[in-house]
Amino acid sequence: MELKSRTESEELLKMRSLNTRMELTQEEKFHYFNLEKGYEGEVKFDRMAENLREERYIINDLLLKINNSYFQIDTTLISQEVIRLLDVKNFEGDFCLEKDRFYAVKTGREYKNPITQLSKCASQFRQLLHDFKLHYLVEASVIFINPEFTLYNAQVDHPIILPNQVNRFLKSINSTSSKLNDGHKKLAKQLISLHQTKNPYSQVPIYQYEQMKREMYCKFCRSFLVSLQNHIFVCGKCGGHETVEEAILRNVREFQLLFPERKITTTNIYEWCNVDLSKRTFCRVLKKNFIAVGKTSDSYYK
Repeated sequence: MELKSRTESEELLKMRSLNTRMELTQEEKFHYFNLEKGYEGEVKFDRMAENLREERYIINDLLLKINNSYFQIDTTLISQEVIRLLDVKNFEGDFCLEKDRFYAVKTGREYKNPITQLSKCASQFRQLLHDFKLHYLVEASVIFINPEFTLYNAQVDHPIILPNQVNRFLKSINSTSSKLNDGHKKLAKQLISLHQTKNPYSQVPIYQYEQMKREMYCKFCRSFLVSLQNHIFVCGKCGGHETVEEAILRNVREFQLLFPERKITTTNIYEWCNVDLSKRTFCRVLKKNFIAVGKTSDSYYK
């Protein structure tokens, strides 16, 4: 049973918008693509985990804090006898583990060692359980989900699930019966209540409104080649369709995400979308979907 669903992080949503509307550095683009690929891998694992039977609680994307230190768990699986902490990785290509180093064989680029990260995460989680005066068995695993991933120098005792082992891993969990009680339910609620909504390790670059390309773009391929045809936005690149109201509301959400300090006004959204629509159309959509504050030219919506 999924108690906390997985959603795109604020960091990913912001980086996705910035990648569309401004020029990122190569390092910023690399970070953004890693976020996209990581989320893609987590969603893929979620679909596979849907086949888990028996009584189990699944909590996705937990960001917890203990002793002023934060740690993140991609998937927390609470079963009768054991709590599994699963870190899902979507790396692609040949990688090598060499002592404490984890790096891509082709480029030599080094990444944070997922085993070291997992060990620290599991230790902090056990400390959290100790503070709760709970004594559940905790098992932690790194799951490499991408079928095009190969890892050299992995040891048998490493807490690693390779791509060709994921199905067997889930089948093994399924083969073990699990009956949950009120204690498990209480723990799950405690963990969700402790989830931190703001990630202090977010790596969104500093940006300014003036840097943004202010135009309407396609929601599907993110191309700016959109035109209005019979009250529908049509993408000249992928052919995607979106109604005027849906497109305006999507841009309002993006405007709020990137510039929460700026007010939602007809003029602001009109300038942000910069498309061949009248201000009256924007005003109508905003009035329909938001609450107007004030009745003068300084009025805004919330």
